[in-house]
Amino acid sequence: MTVLLAAVVLFGLVLVFAGLLGVAKEKLKVDEDPRIGEITEVLPSANCGGCGYAGCADFAKAVVEGKAECDGCPVGGAKTAEEVAKILGVEVVKTAPIRPVIHCGAKNHEKLGRVPYEGVETCTEAHIIGVTQACTYGCLGFADCVAACNFDALRMEDGLPIVDYAKCTGCGACAKACPRDIIENIPFKQERMLVVACSNKEPVKLVKQACTVGCLGCGLCQRLFDDLFEVKSNLARLDYEKYTGEEDLNPLFKKCPTEVFVYFGTPKPQRAKQLAKEAEAVAASN
Repeated sequence: MTVLLAAVVLFGLVLVFAGLLGVAKEKLKVDEDPRIGEITEVLPSANCGGCGYAGCADFAKAVVEGKAECDGCPVGGAKTAEEVAKILGVEVVKTAPIRPVIHCGAKNHEKLGRVPYEGVETCTEAHIIGVTQACTYGCLGFADCVAACNFDALRMEDGLPIVDYAKCTGCGACAKACPRDIIENIPFKQERMLVVACSNKEPVKLVKQACTVGCLGCGLCQRLFDDLFEVKSNLARLDYEKYTGEEDLNPLFKKCPTEVFVYFGTPKPQRAKQLAKEAEAVAASN
């Protein structure tokens, strides 16, 4: 009888507590804006962090709260931005896609002072040790950026990462993985963007001891195009806010002593044919 009474009391307490929890759930619940779920559904679910948030759900919440832009998802691109804008009932402002470029142009044979390295073959480890090559700013070539890319958009070629822009989403994982910060995400206003392929801030004497294609900080670019270039800490810098990609920079290419200015991206069809012919001519001459 005592056992039965205890069971009845216990069951009654369970019912009371369940009722209290149900009431508390209704009273204390926070109504979530249904648009957050709708936006999360149209996002690519990559959870790559390229938007600056921990995942797609966090980004969706930030968009609804006005803390992030509709086109803030680099993986989804323009199509996803349009779908998000439609859910919010706003117009999406078209912006240039953000893509990575490499601020180092030295291939293996152009890197001076290289020494045998027997440590863990990652850029992070080699950067800490710091004795693999004379240049303490350039690409280490152990492909941490390639390993970080979830979209198979990077490969190593002759000691440098090569970006496959057809696959690249601009998520920023490669830039975060580089311990020397030579990968920068820039707005691709054109399919082909100019880049200063060097990060070395040392005086010219030390640059020449480290690399055959490094920026000498001579200031030629700034003298020719002072509205686009600035030499700071012995290194040329291009102002991407002012650069459109339509400028005629041939004088710069002809006079730069180390040819440190290179293009990244996909050339227009006509230019691609011209480049192919030039490559064939060079191959034939060799």
